[in-house]
Amino acid sequence: MAAQRELYDAIVIGAGIQGCFTAYHLAKHSKKVLLLEQFFLPHSRGSSHGQSRIIRRAYPEDFYTQMMAECYPMWARLEHEAGTQLYRQTGLLLLGMKENPELKIIQATLSRQGVEHQCLSSEELKQRFPNIRLARGEVGLLEASGGVLYADKALRALQDAIRQLGGVVHDGEKVVEIKPGLQVTVKTPSRSYQAKSLIITAGPWTNQLLRPLGAELPLQTLRINVCYWQEKVPGSYGVSQAFPCFVGLGFSLAPHHIYGLPSREYPGLMKVCYHHGNNADPEERDCPAAFSDIQDVHILSGFVRDHLPDLQPEPAVMEHCMYTNTPDGHFVLDRHPKYDNIVIGAGFSGHGFKLSPVVGKILYELSMKLTPSYDLTPFRISRFPSLGKAHL
Repeated sequence: MAAQRELYDAIVIGAGIQGCFTAYHLAKHSKKVLLLEQFFLPHSRGSSHGQSRIIRRAYPEDFYTQMMAECYPMWARLEHEAGTQLYRQTGLLLLGMKENPELKIIQATLSRQGVEHQCLSSEELKQRFPNIRLARGEVGLLEASGGVLYADKALRALQDAIRQLGGVVHDGEKVVEIKPGLQVTVKTPSRSYQAKSLIITAGPWTNQLLRPLGAELPLQTLRINVCYWQEKVPGSYGVSQAFPCFVGLGFSLAPHHIYGLPSREYPGLMKVCYHHGNNADPEERDCPAAFSDIQDVHILSGFVRDHLPDLQPEPAVMEHCMYTNTPDGHFVLDRHPKYDNIVIGAGFSGHGFKLSPVVGKILYELSMKLTPSYDLTPFRISRFPSLGKAHL
């Protein structure tokens, strides 16, 4: 006789930050939820590990800024429930040339959405942040509510909360088969589970799970270098010096953003990274560095040397992380085109962590067939016209 399969309201595959917040919202609404993770927790194979992420309202698009208005109180609620600090307000400084179009669009969005910010001239920047060296014509935009999220603490807090709310977390269980149906069957090497709905938040492994279901998304999996740079004088770029998080926009040698967080997680080291990487299979992300890896670090070294003179211009520590990018940099939050009880959250493109409280809420709503709280037009699979019928 076949072993009795457990029946859940929902199964979530992938215990990164998006999967955790999705399971958290399901458990909060008294749903019987199972969160499955292929690796043993905690792990550093995906996109949610490490100690810190930037949180900000500053976006060119109104819809992200609007979503962030709900994310801040949700982060605060999780902090309160967990009894541990998950957010540190440092401010966020955007740096760019005065005529930079992205800087102008972000400033217009913040004004339209009523988000507190200041435009700083080169002179004002020099007075406020004397240890940033500016190129001629560079200006700043300071968003007061920007800051740092403590990523690993947030994951732990969510996993604890899911269990306390009656949810089940199984790590070290890789999904080997998904059988669609009125009830979805999910098989791992040790068990078989059934649920009324399935949510896939599997980061760079998303397409491996979708291909057998007749779908494939235009996702690019990238290996990112997470670089830490030694302060010449410890603490000079630290939280205690009121140094902000920053994002550098549109530098001549760097087609992608450069971002940094004040030193704290490694004493005397500041995190400064390039918001792009190299194509990588998530199964092989620990392979030797490609030549273009060194190019990324070369771009960062130039930026550090020119803009942050009190840092050593060579990275002291280099870690890695995965991005799963869509062609337009916007997320995928949608139902499977063929199976409406299979929901997909993917393509967070290196900027999803801060938005995960609302992403989790949206994925919960989709899985329970509730009206979504937000207009999901920017996040639909159908926006990729290049996806022929063969992919769906």
